[in-house]
Amino acid sequence: MLDGPAMPSESKEPELMQKIVSLAKRRGFVFQSSEIYGGLKSAYDYGPLGVELKRNLMGEWWTFMVTSREDVVGLESSIIMHPDVWRSSGHVGNFNDPLVDCLVCQERFRADKAPKLAAGTPAPITLGDKARAKLAEEKVKELLLLGEAKLAEGQTLKRDGTSVLGIVAGDRSYVCPNCGSPLLSAERTFNGMFTTSLGPVSPMQNVIEAVREGVKGGASDEDLHRLAVEALAKTAVYLRPETAQGMFVQFLNVQQSQSLKVPFGIAQMGKSFRNEITVEHFIFRSCEFEQMEMEFFCPPGEGPKYLDYWKAERQRWWEGLGLSKEKLRFRKHDDAELAHYSDGTFDVEYEFPWGWDELEGIASRTDYDLKAHMKGSGKKLEYFDPEAIDPSTGKPGYRYVPHVVEPAAGATRGVLAVLCDAYSEELAADGSVDRVVLRLHPRLAPYKVGILPVVKKDEELVKRGREIAARFLASGIAARYDEQHTIGKRYARHDEIGTPYCLTLDEQTLQDGTVTIRYRDDRRQERIAVDAAVDVVREALRTGRV
Repeated sequence: MLDGPAMPSESKEPELMQKIVSLAKRRGFVFQSSEIYGGLKSAYDYGPLGVELKRNLMGEWWTFMVTSREDVVGLESSIIMHPDVWRSSGHVGNFNDPLVDCLVCQERFRADKAPKLAAGTPAPITLGDKARAKLAEEKVKELLLLGEAKLAEGQTLKRDGTSVLGIVAGDRSYVCPNCGSPLLSAERTFNGMFTTSLGPVSPMQNVIEAVREGVKGGASDEDLHRLAVEALAKTAVYLRPETAQGMFVQFLNVQQSQSLKVPFGIAQMGKSFRNEITVEHFIFRSCEFEQMEMEFFCPPGEGPKYLDYWKAERQRWWEGLGLSKEKLRFRKHDDAELAHYSDGTFDVEYEFPWGWDELEGIASRTDYDLKAHMKGSGKKLEYFDPEAIDPSTGKPGYRYVPHVVEPAAGATRGVLAVLCDAYSEELAADGSVDRVVLRLHPRLAPYKVGILPVVKKDEELVKRGREIAARFLASGIAARYDEQHTIGKRYARHDEIGTPYCLTLDEQTLQDGTVTIRYRDDRRQERIAVDAAVDVVREALRTGRV
């Protein structure tokens, strides 16, 4: 694992989260990327079941947001765009964060997100176990000798179990979010966008030439750094940190080519990239992720109305996927938290195993983005409504820059929320785990139906099972023919991967053409005709019956 901690590793995730991560790997939902080479921090690969779950989730979003409506259309914009797009949007100049390293536990974090602690306040340093606390104590002693740590008045440094006591917070007024240490590196600027270069010539040649000339001219280290950055910028392009800007810069092309009338929306799903300082909670926050975003363009003054509308719609969608209502909530951004372009933002939060966290943002972005790109490109991004009354003249014919409401959901975060919400353990009478069930909404399940012959040595039974599986696949219903292990183990396996229905073939199947359908959640069983099986499962999928 690259950039691993210097101290002994430990899982900081709640037990439930550890179980979900274990199941995800064991059953083929998510793997660590490049695992045979030790893995790459924050990079994950979606396995056979994970890719189906994610595609099902994104397909549900696309159906809900685009194909079931007349006022939203789709777009797929390029990951690499003209660098001036990101300069105009403010990402090049403003997508910077203060980066700090903890000198005790080596945690790397954003200074502006760190826990606050007033200068001179006792600052206990707490680690996960005694071995780590002992290492922390030795490190603090070194920093005391160097004059980089300060003891509380009348106190000595001491270790108490997993904590190191005796030092106080410094002038920074914040501490490490991992261990509580006030002993931190200097702040340095960190850009959240991934930069690459476009063109046949290596940008390093430009850097070498610029630095060589700078050295000849006696440039300082600071000036040499500036010259190198400027040289790289000549061919620099960026991996998009969000999908939204592609929809803003194509606003006029989409509107005119489709003859759309405001209000209307442009939706896009796709990968985005952010050079995150802190990656955490499995796939929740990573450097490469997938978004599901929609920009809804409306007349000036109507942003608040559509903000309320999309809040209700997005809540309806998440609940429709089976997420528990009591684990979903809206959190309003206060004035200090609002982004510079927004006059109102709400987060859809889900109660993950570690606590409440953002699942989706719904923001009223005003006309900021379109005006920023008008200024940067010199092109007009306006809409003319010949029937609307112009407020400035009181006459028909209103030309304006539309305002925007943006529901922006994370597909990868959605997958994690669905897994967390669906994971269930049923206990036996003695308190042990009787079975693990992934209670996925049937339409999200990677496999909709398992085809299980009781005996795999019966050639006729196997043949009928294969035929039934083929019928489902031909009907567009994901089916899995499964003959490995005992029938009980196969039921357990399909329960654990969320398969909502299992069809069991036995001797009676060969006699009267019927099979047993088993429902995942309550394990009830019914006898149905083989010829009706596809229709029965299709109807169950439509109604969500499990």
